Amino acid sequence: MNIDNKKRIGIDARFYGPVGKGLGRYTKEIVDNILRMDSENFYVIFLSPENYDLFSSENKNVKKVLVKSRWYSWSEQIFFPWQIYKEKLDLMHFTHFNVPILTRVKFIVTIHDLILTRFSTQRATLLPPLYYKIKYLAYKFVISLAVSRAEKIIAVSEFTKKDIEKKFKVKKDKISVIYEGISNLNLQEIESREYDKKILKNYNINDNRYLLYVGNAYPHKNLESLLDIFKKLKNDFPSLLLVLVGKEDYFYNRLKKYAKNLNLSNEDIVFADYVPDNELVSLYRNALAYVFPSLYEGFGLPPLEAMSYDCPVVSSDQSSLPEVLGDSALYFNPYNNIDMYEKIKKIIKNKYLRKELVEKGKLQINQYNWFSSAYSTYKLYLDINKLDINK
Repeated sequence: MNIDNKKRIGIDARFYGPVGKGLGRYTKEIVDNILRMDSENFYVIFLSPENYDLFSSENKNVKKVLVKSRWYSWSEQIFFPWQIYKEKLDLMHFTHFNVPILTRVKFIVTIHDLILTRFSTQRATLLPPLYYKIKYLAYKFVISLAVSRAEKIIAVSEFTKKDIEKKFKVKKDKISVIYEGISNLNLQEIESREYDKKILKNYNINDNRYLLYVGNAYPHKNLESLLDIFKKLKNDFPSLLLVLVGKEDYFYNRLKKYAKNLNLSNEDIVFADYVPDNELVSLYRNALAYVFPSLYEGFGLPPLEAMSYDCPVVSSDQSSLPEVLGDSALYFNPYNNIDMYEKIKKIIKNKYLRKELVEKGKLQINQYNWFSSAYSTYKLYLDINKLDINK
């Protein structure tokens, strides 16, 4: 350990950027903002081959380290700890639960959710049943060890904190709740109506009124139920369109087959695949509403992003969502298709309700700021190191 006040702090940034989806956005914002605010301590940023060249910083007290070990791999468990150990760190921050069990430095860990303990279903994986069971047991062991050995745990919501306390019998003062922030998807935002029309046309969204969903298609996202409801809504609103934004993968392909079985065509549903942030802005601000039918979320960034672009939100009332979205969304029970149908129908028909939710959304998003998230994380780094100095 260093004897001066300057500390060597490592951050596992292998998820940094688009490669890590939601985790990538969290990691990027935390890393970038901390490096802007702290020029005193020395930072070792561990990166993957996919994002090593993507990352850069004007902070001179930064070292990049290439980690070839993939997340959730045996290599991560065996070789990554040695790379961490060689850097003689005072503290390591793992931005996800996958802490190598051989880690021998002090660390904190961010836990975004306990989804695999809630929805440990074979439908959520491509692995053969036996291999999946082995990997699930390994997951439980790794996260249990991470929680017990961490100096501090960052939870992204009070809901997640309570989930961790209940599942792992962790003392309350070991967990710090640090909310995520909202990213500005396009810093040079184009307000032109003509620009929006051009983007929408590129995705075959013409003059249709449409509902929007942005995110992955994992089973707990409950998109099959959304398609069931949408099929019924088409009887009430024949020209209504559903736009689903998410990178095409096994789960989205499975959802396409489900839509086909419901006799929903490309004229009913747009599977937009991955949409760049600057184009996603146009989809948000022209949608009738953003629909979030998820059964479980540790935080839930997409509906907040929708609010930041004046898109009204109709959302599931489960897990962390009422905590994060407050009174700025219209809620439904995602396990009750009748309730889900009635609430979505209500937001489509009532333009005054949509305007009211937009105004409430503008207030709600003021609570979430990435700089604030990063500053709270940085203070946690300092507090842990101060505790160590006083021992």
